[in-house]
Amino acid sequence: MTAISAPPDLPPAHRDANVLRWLGALVFSLLGDNVYFLALSWAATRVGSPAQAGLVLATASVPRAVLMLGGGVVADRFGPRRVVIGSDLTRCVVVLVAAGVLAVTTPGLWLLVVVGLVFGTVDALFLPAVGALPPRITRPDQLARVQGLRGLATRAATIGGSPLGGLAMALGGPSIAFVVAGMLFAVSLPLLIAVRVAPLPDDEDRPTRTGGAAVWCDLADGLRHIRHDKLLTSLMVVLAISELGFMGPLNIGVTLLADERGWGATGLGWIVGGFGAGAAAASLLLATRGRLPRAGLTQQGCLGLGAVGISALALAPSLSAAVGVGVTIGLTVGLSGALYAALLQTAANSAYLGRVTAVASLFSLGVTPLTYPLTGAAIAAWGTRPIFIASALVVALGAVAGLCARSLRCAELPG
Repeated sequence: MTAISAPPDLPPAHRDANVLRWLGALVFSLLGDNVYFLALSWAATRVGSPAQAGLVLATASVPRAVLMLGGGVVADRFGPRRVVIGSDLTRCVVVLVAAGVLAVTTPGLWLLVVVGLVFGTVDALFLPAVGALPPRITRPDQLARVQGLRGLATRAATIGGSPLGGLAMALGGPSIAFVVAGMLFAVSLPLLIAVRVAPLPDDEDRPTRTGGAAVWCDLADGLRHIRHDKLLTSLMVVLAISELGFMGPLNIGVTLLADERGWGATGLGWIVGGFGAGAAAASLLLATRGRLPRAGLTQQGCLGLGAVGISALALAPSLSAAVGVGVTIGLTVGLSGALYAALLQTAANSAYLGRVTAVASLFSLGVTPLTYPLTGAAIAAWGTRPIFIASALVVALGAVAGLCARSLRCAELPG
């Protein structure tokens, strides 16, 4: 476990101007992400067929999954602050150039494919670097609070990004929406530049190899670091198992559930809103409280309750009951995810934090979305109830694996 060399008399994270600058930059960057994705989706459906639109969106996700581990190496080699600033600057330039081209001509799918490829590649750099920043801007005992603040920022961007993108497209189409996304990225840049980053004791161990083979060697070092640390290994195992159970039902599964029960788009919106409300409550709890005792055990307990919630969602007798279950799932899964991130950041050697974050992001954002078509096909064949229950069992298996690992079961956050 590493400790930040920041002064011990820093204010709590939610009153620390440096953390709040980072939080503001994150909000604007996430808003830009949401507006960009909405504009890209809309532009793709206007230019090509549904299959071609799906191809455009796939080009944005494949580079992220393929290059994520390399992005962790880059974050550790050059420092996460540089990588985050460079990533936001690149995204700003890319979407503004795309906006200019769309404003004067209709180039077809090729432009959208190129934008998706570049954006996905930059995301592969951005995500590990963002995950490596919090231990460098606050004390270890504030990491849970920072994860709560990050959760609130994510919810705010999700709630605000879609209406903002829709308004921009209503006013001027995808080109104006791309301009709005670019300006949001531009606003985040001075805030990021103003964030003070304190060195961590292990930063002197930053990779120094050169040459193409160095990336593979650095990546192998990061994987060995995870494998040789019992807590990190346990965290990765729990994440890999539980995400396989969560991602399908909570994304495509809930849509099919609402359709099967006749709740329609309105019902789907209420359930998804319940998820968001519960997750926001979890983030607010951590942001204000700052720490929960017995973090490892609490994290696994929340994960187990989330598994119960998934099965209960499929058995809900009415829409109102489903919304209530959705709130519970959002609360428990939100707490579990925030505690997971805080434990990961305190357990990892800071010199490897980008690579550790990249592995975790690969499980949650790169690999598990591949379960969407499998979940959809399984629900089409057997219905929602058995698939949701099977998914809940997978999540419960992840919680059991965590409880069986003493390093995780007894893990504590700094206090």
